This record gives sequence, structure tokens and C-alpha cells, in this order.
Amino acid sequence: MIKMQEILDLSIAERILMIEKIWDSIDHNDIPLPEAHQQELDRRLDRYEREETTFVSWNDIKKELNAAK
Repeated sequence: MIKMQEILDLSIAERILMIEKIWDSIDHNDIPLPEAHQQELDRRLDRYEREETTFVSWNDIKKELNAAK
């Protein structure tokens, strides 16, 4: 087993790579979705299906933010 000090002795780049490898090793289907998140997703999908939702492009958002400066 790797000791904590061995991890802390790694460079920042090596530690980030280790974190990425650990994250990639997790089966994301095994992470439970909180009920509040599921409810919000369902609410948004319902609004989309009823055509009550409008979408704005990222470019339009950036333009609006830059205009507010």
C-alpha cells in the first residue's frame, strides 16, 4: 500500500495524474444520484418536453457578459 507521505512527495503533476487515474477507475454508475438532483432533472426534462424552455448559445451568453462590463 502507498503511504500518504509517498503521495505528498510526488510532484503536483504526478499527484494530478494519480487523481485522474483514480477518478477514471470509478464506475460512475455506482455513484448514487441524490434524489433532489433527480427531481430537478425530471423537472427540466418535463419543461423541455412541454416546450417551455428556451436555450441560449454560449456565444450569446459571453456577448451579454462582455456588454455588462
